[in-house]
Amino acid sequence: MALRPDSPQNPRRFYARADVEAMGDGFAVRLDGRVPRSPGGRPLILPTRALADLVAAEWAAQGEVVAFAAMPATRLAFAALDGDAAARADAVSSIVRHADADLLCYPAEGPRALVERQQAVWSPLLAWARDDLGLTFVQSAGVVHRPQPPETLNEVAALAGAMEPFTLTGVAFAAALFGSAILALAVWRGRLDGAAAFAASRLDEEFQAEKWGADAEATVLAQRLSADALVAGRWLAAG
Repeated sequence: MALRPDSPQNPRRFYARADVEAMGDGFAVRLDGRVPRSPGGRPLILPTRALADLVAAEWAAQGEVVAFAAMPATRLAFAALDGDAAARADAVSSIVRHADADLLCYPAEGPRALVERQQAVWSPLLAWARDDLGLTFVQSAGVVHRPQPPETLNEVAALAGAMEPFTLTGVAFAAALFGSAILALAVWRGRLDGAAAFAASRLDEEFQAEKWGADAEATVLAQRLSADALVAGRWLAAG
């Protein structure tokens, strides 16, 4: 029962019950008593009960069809289970890229209210990264890319490279979602939860919406991304 979340068509729901059972050194997600398999053929067994419960809850919440697009924890589980050395290297590189162009390193030059809002939220996180993780980031006003210090990027690579697969997959997902390795690492270390990290990543968008009004499509997208951020936070807390 290998499943493909990248299929162009969502399969009809083929099970009545989703639950979790301890199995070997991990916890298996079961569908009517059977353990589904990843696209790579690996059984859906996770290292902690909390992670397995998170994935099982997605399966239990499905309606007539299994909508993989609405199952981020399941997609993360499959990616972690099927990840080979190349996929692991790609995840580490992705985190490093987001560190090198980290959102928190590009504060606005104006208006003053936005600058002050970003400073109030972002500056403590930059200080936390420096003091707790030993990562010194350099801010640059405006949008022109300024490379981060090589030693900082090397440290980020070392941190990511030491992560076990499920954590690495979650941090890479969060860094891409937030546009910030700092925010992803802060969620991993429990400095922020997913909702707070998402809010920190959207200070500019929220400021513009307050000033000019919210766009309907942008609001729908933000709601979807916010849901993904909550899952990312729960995923990293559950690992």
